[in-house]
Amino acid sequence: MSAPDISVVIPIFNEEQGLPLLCARLFPALDALRRPYEVIFIDDGSRDGSAAALRAIFAKRRDVVRVLLLRFNVGQHLAILAGLERTRGRHVVTLDADLQNPPEEIGRVVAELDAGHDFVGTVRQLRQDVWWRRTASNLINAIRDRITDIRITDQGCMLRGYGRNVVDAMNACEEVSTFVPALAYGFATRRTEIPVAHEERAAGETKYSLYKLIRLNFDLMTGFSLVPLQLVSLFGLLVSMISLGFVAYLAVRRIVMGPEAEGLFTLFGIVTFLIGVLLFGLGIVGEYIGRIYQQVRRRPRYLVLESLQDDRS
Repeated sequence: MSAPDISVVIPIFNEEQGLPLLCARLFPALDALRRPYEVIFIDDGSRDGSAAALRAIFAKRRDVVRVLLLRFNVGQHLAILAGLERTRGRHVVTLDADLQNPPEEIGRVVAELDAGHDFVGTVRQLRQDVWWRRTASNLINAIRDRITDIRITDQGCMLRGYGRNVVDAMNACEEVSTFVPALAYGFATRRTEIPVAHEERAAGETKYSLYKLIRLNFDLMTGFSLVPLQLVSLFGLLVSMISLGFVAYLAVRRIVMGPEAEGLFTLFGIVTFLIGVLLFGLGIVGEYIGRIYQQVRRRPRYLVLESLQDDRS
């Protein structure tokens, strides 16, 4: 079987209800492109009937579908990397399974790849997310722009296109914790962004709680920038200089005014604040050390339970 021109990678986690709806729109959208393609579904350790649903999809469309069942949940981005390692297409497109990004938009992403871009980002228009997710997204985007060299307008939109050169570079990486769009951005040389439609989730519930979003963005901040560590160091230097001046002031005041107990609660407030800053700084350092710890153990990033593909592939 000749290699496909387009590879579509879709991570799946507890999407049993939405998979039939996804396939009803995905395959017609890809067929309309009139180009050879493959769809790689990665089941990220789902606990519902997603694996059985994917087996059924493979049985019906084994000519274009490949399925990778992981033994346990590793997270969306590692699941995507597992799929990228198995792509064969000249153009690679990633897509979420919840239909918030319409599959019909894949053609526009492919058109930009055809135009010579090797990284096609997308920006969701008229987002259908709840207000706190939109607010958190805007805040995180602003922070990322200031502490990294990554310029992605909408980092949460996983409908993206990558050239073969970018995918090959990502496949050569061995990072345990990463953020796929940011990783690809660093390897790309011809980047672009396009607006895309956004819809409400077709079925099920979002898999990203506020805590998971925070954890994901810690991976982004600590995985692609040393600025958090540098800011903690600079703040520590500034506080040390202020503290030295404050000690000098107290020494002079004691000589001039004599012993006094005033300002005791102010001192407690300052000490409490500095302890909070210290703990925050330790947390930042801990994030980096934790990443090093995970990396040096060199454990497999994921384990494959089963791989379903046509024998001719």
